[in-house]
Amino acid sequence: MLNIALFGPPGAGKGTQSTYLIEKYNLIYISTGDLLRKEIKDGSRLGKEAKAIIEQGGLVSDEIIVQILEKTITDNPNANGFLFDGFPRTTIQSFILEGLMIQLHTKLNCLISIEVPEELSVKRLLERGQTSGRTDDNETVIRNRLSEYTLKTLPVLNFFRERGNYFPVDGTKTIDEVRTCISQIVEKELSKNLMNIVMFGYPGSGRGSQGLAIAKKYGLEYVATGKMLDEEVKNGTEVGKRIEKIYNDGELIPDDIVVPLIEKKIEHSEGVRGFIFKGFPRTLVQSYILDGILKKHDSSISKIIDIQVDTLEIIRRLDKRSKTDKGMPYDSSTERIVKRLEEHRKKTIPVIEKYKSRHDVAVIDGEADFDTVFERICNAIDTGAKNLR
Repeated sequence: MLNIALFGPPGAGKGTQSTYLIEKYNLIYISTGDLLRKEIKDGSRLGKEAKAIIEQGGLVSDEIIVQILEKTITDNPNANGFLFDGFPRTTIQSFILEGLMIQLHTKLNCLISIEVPEELSVKRLLERGQTSGRTDDNETVIRNRLSEYTLKTLPVLNFFRERGNYFPVDGTKTIDEVRTCISQIVEKELSKNLMNIVMFGYPGSGRGSQGLAIAKKYGLEYVATGKMLDEEVKNGTEVGKRIEKIYNDGELIPDDIVVPLIEKKIEHSEGVRGFIFKGFPRTLVQSYILDGILKKHDSSISKIIDIQVDTLEIIRRLDKRSKTDKGMPYDSSTERIVKRLEEHRKKTIPVIEKYKSRHDVAVIDGEADFDTVFERICNAIDTGAKNLR
């Protein structure tokens, strides 16, 4: 998700650049004034509260503003992102926006400030006044507006400057040159967004082979706990011996073994576009761990794939797999297969349910040939890929 706050004094050309950003990146425009008017018109609870305050000559509180903002964002879960115009106006509102973004598992990518000297702003607005017929486009009013903008905006700019996401743009350049500068800022921010996909599905659903194919198609780093654990077993390490015994018992590998391997994999993968996780997280605890690891790298889960296959078909596949060199230790008997499936049902299904309330979970019918299932997964990823931009 791409979230931008666009600032600029009167006459900076903010309206023109806003239109460009909204159209190019398919963003939803957020103006607190527009949102307030809509809530009042709709007669919502918040709208009624705001109307009562305005009718008494008061200013609508930040408490109402933030609720309206949260409502707007949550009502558009499939949005590419949002363009904030005129918000935040104060340092307190800056803190509010920062907290709201964290709560909604996103962030403000950048505050872009189109900066123009006062005399040029005055000149542009006076020229506009000659054709617009606006009574407020006279020099006295213009200078008052510019003075008020500078007074209120400077603390906000400093707030985001300290957080490293304030980007000034020279507004004295031509419209196209300013547009190019803004595009470069946005594209650089977008390049930081990793595509992180989690593959879910019962053992035998095909998530491993599909995960490898998806990783190749989208240029992702394939992170499979099974492969890393098998390497430990193959190398005969002490950890590998523990893993082998746990495998034979048909149980899940404990977190004190899995997590260090996952974190090491992520930390040593430089210059990748993202990761595809297979076999992790398998428990609620691991889901929180993965969120924390990704957060440390300024990233998060982008897409969740849940491949669903009928239980009888799963057992048939696992039994067939046990007779090949791709068989897992728990494939060796029906009892172990059933035990592993029960582990998934009890511990991993709750993880998927948790993610459904927070992320975009694509449920994929896995009962088809490999290419058909692969196409279904790709369609689900491509449909949600706009959210990564």
